[in-house]
Amino acid sequence: MENLFDLTGKVAIVTGSTKGIGKSIAEQMANHGAKVVVSSRKADVCEAVTNEINEQVKDGAGSAISIPCNIGSKEQLQMLVDETRKQLGKIDILVCNAAVNPFFGSMADIPDSAFERIMDSNVKSNHWLCQMVIPEMVERKDGVITIVSSIGGLNGSPVLGAYCISKAADMQLARNIATEYGGDNVRANTIAPGLIKTNFARALWENPDILKEATSGAALKRIGTPEEIGGVAVLLASKAGSYITGQTLIVDGGT
Repeated sequence: MENLFDLTGKVAIVTGSTKGIGKSIAEQMANHGAKVVVSSRKADVCEAVTNEINEQVKDGAGSAISIPCNIGSKEQLQMLVDETRKQLGKIDILVCNAAVNPFFGSMADIPDSAFERIMDSNVKSNHWLCQMVIPEMVERKDGVITIVSSIGGLNGSPVLGAYCISKAADMQLARNIATEYGGDNVRANTIAPGLIKTNFARALWENPDILKEATSGAALKRIGTPEEIGGVAVLLASKAGSYITGQTLIVDGGT
């Protein structure tokens, strides 16, 4: 029986893939046969995670290489794309996972610099990367883009306002790409995780009051783990998800 989740022969770039959700996505894609580009700002950390993935993947599964990149620089993003093509020949899957949130508090107090950084890193950098990889996907009539958004993009927040705005924009970015390039068999979706136990969300799950509020409304009565997002990314990138595009998959334990 054919394995609908097999990614053998596919090349995937995963930004922000040295920890948390991004690392889990890179690991799971490699375990399902893909050649994965591990990327974040620090070269030594990228190399360490790459080695870890290559040591863990099962026989006959995929592999990983590291290409450091700061998503805030268009030049570095282009280098990431060019170097991937140089080393691996093509880009089949793009996962835009890297994001920032330098401010926690009321929208009334956020500095312009923090607001601009959030929009640049969480939206514009994803737009740039998509612009860079879509032409080859259109030429091949095959390609998958997944943006890691958040349930914050579906709800207001008294402390994460700008971040939530950026994540709502990511959902629309995926819908636009899906609509414009669906006829070329390029699919685009977002994953909207709920509260996941990562360092990025530490300010939320380490706060007992916020944790209680977040889990009390969830059917599973707990927060999630990065591994529970990695499998969803594999679904969207594989033949199993080949009729899914323009969607936001909410992965939040039933909130």
